Order: sequence, then C-alpha cells, then structure tokens
Amino acid sequence: MHLNPPRSSLLRSSPWTALCLAAALVGCGASIGDATEEVGQSSEALASTNGLTVNGLTVNGLTVNGLTVNGLTVNGLTVNGLATNAFRAWFQQDAVLSDMVMSYVVKCSMAAGTTLRYHAPATGKPYVWDGSLGLAPDWSAGQPMSVAEQQVVSACLAAHANKYGVHVNISVLGRDAVGGAVPYTTDELGTYSEKEACFFGNLFTGEGVFAANDGAYLDYDESTVRTCGLSSWSETTTCAPMQHVGACRYYCTLDATKTYYTRCTYNGVNYRPITTRMLPQDIYRCGDGVCQLTEKCGTGNTADSCSDCGPCK
Repeated sequence: MHLNPPRSSLLRSSPWTALCLAAALVGCGASIGDATEEVGQSSEALASTNGLTVNGLTVNGLTVNGLTVNGLTVNGLTVNGLATNAFRAWFQQDAVLSDMVMSYVVKCSMAAGTTLRYHAPATGKPYVWDGSLGLAPDWSAGQPMSVAEQQVVSACLAAHANKYGVHVNISVLGRDAVGGAVPYTTDELGTYSEKEACFFGNLFTGEGVFAANDGAYLDYDESTVRTCGLSSWSETTTCAPMQHVGACRYYCTLDATKTYYTRCTYNGVNYRPITTRMLPQDIYRCGDGVCQLTEKCGTGNTADSCSDCGPCK
C-alpha cells in the first residue's frame, strides 16, 4: 500500500475518501539523535501518506460536536469509550467522515500492533482502526486524556490534513505525550530531505490548531499539495480551522540534534508539536512541462497562471 518505501517515523494515512491507514516495516538505516524506543513508542517502522481532509478537523469531525463531548476524552480510547450514546450519535451523523477521523485519531494515539474495534449499532458494520505512532499511551490505555495528549494528537492530526486530499508521503517527527521520541533513521532524513512545517495547538479545547513553515517559503513559481504547512510569503491558505502563523523559528524550540521541535509557544501557551519533512519531488515548479494538481491554466509562470497547463479557454 506504499507509494514510496516506508521509513521508521512515517505514519501511513488514508486517501481522501477511502481513508485507510496502514503501518509497515522500515527498511534499514541507523538510528540517530535521541530517537530511541520510549514509553508509548514501537520499534516497528511506520509509513505514512497524508490525506486527512481538513473537514475532519471541523465541527463535523473532531471538535465541538466530536470527541470533546462524546466521552472519549474522559473514558479513554477504548471499546468502553465507544459505547456511549454520544459517540454513537456522532458517528452516525456521517459514518464516512467519522471513520476517517477515527482512523487518524487511533493511528496517531495508539501504538503499532494495537487496534480499536467498533460495530456501528445502526448498521452492524464493523470498523477496525489500527494504531501506529503511539503518541497518547495513557489515553490509549483507558485513562482520561491529558493536556499533553490532547496537544500532540491535535498536532498529529493537523500534520496529516491535506487541502487537496491526495496521497503524499511525509516524514513525521517529534515526541509523544510522555516524552518518548518518534523513531527515525538517517535514511529517512536523507530521503525526506525537504523541511516542511511544524504543527501545534489543541483541537479538544477549542484553542485552535496552527501550522508554520519549517522549510523556506515557496518561490513564486512553486506550489505543493502540502500548502497547509509549507506556504509562500504571499499565500493565504484555505485550511480552516488550521491557521498558518508564519515560521516555526518564531515560536518553537528545537531538540538537541536540531532535527525536530519539542515545544512551540503561541498566545502564551506551550504546546507539544509535530514536525514534518517532505520528498523534494512533492514541491512542484511551474515551467517544468507538467500541469500539476496545484497549478491552474494560464500563460504565466506562477501556480495560479501556469503555462504548463495551457491557456485558459
């Protein structure tokens, strides 16, 4: 199910509508930095293709009418947490969207090798969501969700939101809610060589979720489907409720190896972030002769008027 060879800290997300995530074993590569196996982490490699729709972060998905009121934050991410009437009502509102949201919630929160199962009472249809990153070990074990877990799960979900809903492999770096590092390898950093963005916030409390450039801002002739995180100086992204706030360096603190961010401070609140990296080929350039999804017809050399797509008719 990979689009590219999997790497150790990559979480494989779902397509826009099919929305199924899968974990896979990493190839080779030496561990570096403080990327050791910690509480809540798995030594299995994880592979990811982002594709969570931003609609999954809205009132119809995760916030307000979603996980903050259905008892999961109190009862834990367990079968018992899914047994409430509130969860049942939320899930039935839009089963496709709810399935997508839960698949990402479980992949971000629970460890590889674990699953969460749910049978929809109204239809009898079974759902199975697989864990991968293990960012919220206490919540996954049935404990009330801590603030640290709310933050890192929110950041992980935001990191996998995709404006265009297409498959793009990304590298996911950071620490879980109890301080364990997401494993990564030298091969991963070399392959996913483009620094992309940092994501932070808290969807569960309504504080919002934020993105900032970690890599250089896109040039006038560049574009990417990852525009919610990596943007140009002039671009106004439409990734609500996610808000782009500039550059990571203004808000965030790097780990000792300067590989990923360990804390971001915004509006006076300290958040646990997730840092992402990209493949170089996933940044498109108008003028390369290929009309990309992010480029529009025209005769110019910008994404909004790109000669690669031909003149507008």
